[in-house]
Amino acid sequence: MTEPKDFYIFGSGISFSISPTIHNTGFTHHALPHTYTIRESASIDEVGRLIHAQSFGGASVTMPHKLQVHKFCTEVSETAKAIGAINTLIPTGHEHGNSSIIGDNTDWSGLYAIIMKYTKTSPDGEGQGKSLKAGLVIGAGGASRAALYAMFKAGVQHIYLVNRTQSIAENVRDDFRCSFNITVIPDLSESSRPESPDIIIATVPAETTSEEQFGSLFKDRSEGLCIDMSYKPRQTPLLTVAQRHSGWATVTGVEVLLAQAFDQFKLWTGLEPPREEMIEAVLAREAGVGRASLSML
Repeated sequence: MTEPKDFYIFGSGISFSISPTIHNTGFTHHALPHTYTIRESASIDEVGRLIHAQSFGGASVTMPHKLQVHKFCTEVSETAKAIGAINTLIPTGHEHGNSSIIGDNTDWSGLYAIIMKYTKTSPDGEGQGKSLKAGLVIGAGGASRAALYAMFKAGVQHIYLVNRTQSIAENVRDDFRCSFNITVIPDLSESSRPESPDIIIATVPAETTSEEQFGSLFKDRSEGLCIDMSYKPRQTPLLTVAQRHSGWATVTGVEVLLAQAFDQFKLWTGLEPPREEMIEAVLAREAGVGRASLSML
């Protein structure tokens, strides 16, 4: 008989999270007696007792803890090390009394799956897929690191990074210097960009942005892929601007969240996530999300 485990999402300002809907749907599908709940905290230290509990089954880690949670990990995956950010905690060895915590990252793998699906799909669903020459990441936090790494693994040739505080972007660039090259640009203006991106990933809170900021991004490229990792609000200023250009495919933060959650579920349980049921559960909860917006899953 499977022992009940407690799963969580750790972060700040996450009362709206749909992660419990996603993962509890998966547990129900597989008849697992586990529960997944929200635990808000200003500091990752505040949830340390939950991580060390015998009943701890795993956790999703979101802002602002992705860069600090490593202190609770006895092991960190190679990809999480390369990225420098952790969004998934996986306990091992509880049953033998020698518990350890693995820190991993599924933000990058979820994004990578979305990018690869896009590149292998032509407008009519047939023939040659798309190549991605230039990519732009907006923001320089933990999610940004995953986006940069996903672009690198997807074969994007030239990767650009922009952040409100340029020195932070430069630090991120330097952290990846031994693996791949990143060019930091000072702002989103046309004069600051050596070339127009054909993939854009935003990793900043959407409420801090405006449509005016992104007006020039889509002028010189008739098609591309635009991903916004923020999902509050659902329709972000960046996606609104991108959707005015018919050749651009757009991916919402909900879709990114689902993609990385599929990988988390498998890491925690060793079982295949019931993707369709998870998607349906999110659609049932989020009345404003249409199936078309989940086309990249």
